[in-house]
Amino acid sequence: MRQNLRKAIIHLRTLNWSIVLGMGFFLCVLLVLSRSFYWVSDWLVEHRDAQIKTLTVLGEPYYTSEQAIVDAISEADLRSFFKLDVKAVQASVKSLPWVASVSVRKQWPDTIQIYVTEHTPVAFWNSDSLLNESGVIFQASSNKLPEGLPQLYGPEGSEKEAWETFLQLKEMLAVNSFELTSLALSERFAWQLWLKNGIKLNLGREEKAKRVQRFIDVYPLLQRPEGALLDVIDLRYDTGLAVSWRYPQTQEHNEKSKA
Repeated sequence: MRQNLRKAIIHLRTLNWSIVLGMGFFLCVLLVLSRSFYWVSDWLVEHRDAQIKTLTVLGEPYYTSEQAIVDAISEADLRSFFKLDVKAVQASVKSLPWVASVSVRKQWPDTIQIYVTEHTPVAFWNSDSLLNESGVIFQASSNKLPEGLPQLYGPEGSEKEAWETFLQLKEMLAVNSFELTSLALSERFAWQLWLKNGIKLNLGREEKAKRVQRFIDVYPLLQRPEGALLDVIDLRYDTGLAVSWRYPQTQEHNEKSKA
């Protein structure tokens, strides 16, 4: 009986020390956390007015200068690293004509990084706009535009289809040494093509590729009148085509006579 009582007392003492040690550890953790909280709070208060001093532009923009990006974000409040509105900066840079997408990131202690992706111009659209490689319209101008951009025309909403059709027909014609320079889609969705050698192709609304192939097959067989150049080839027929010729020498002579 005494032996059992002694064991119970020893067990109780051991249990009490475990509780005491556990509570002591818990209190220490609370103390450290509270001290850390106050330290972080003091640190944030001390650095709440840290200013943005460095702008890093990534992505190597070609048409958009770094100065243009700096000017775009000049209205943002750069006096506080923590209060800087990243979305506002992003929207400002996105509004620049050549910028397709932009991401903004703050980097402690005084830097913002701006990653810029630009539009890649592949064609003019309706003379006053540009198309990018995805067939998206954008408004921009630059003296750095590549030479020989094709001219595409069409009603609103047809730009992507026009660009995809241009690529398809350009590839067909290039295999046969013809260079496609312009394409137009009318309000009635009839297609017209212009080649670098001055020939205009009327394709109509259906079977565009098939009619272009007909032109490629027939072209070597056409008998050209003396002094004439191919002007317009009408391929809007089921089987045949119609050819119009132009006479540049005669036209030049008539213009000189009128002068």
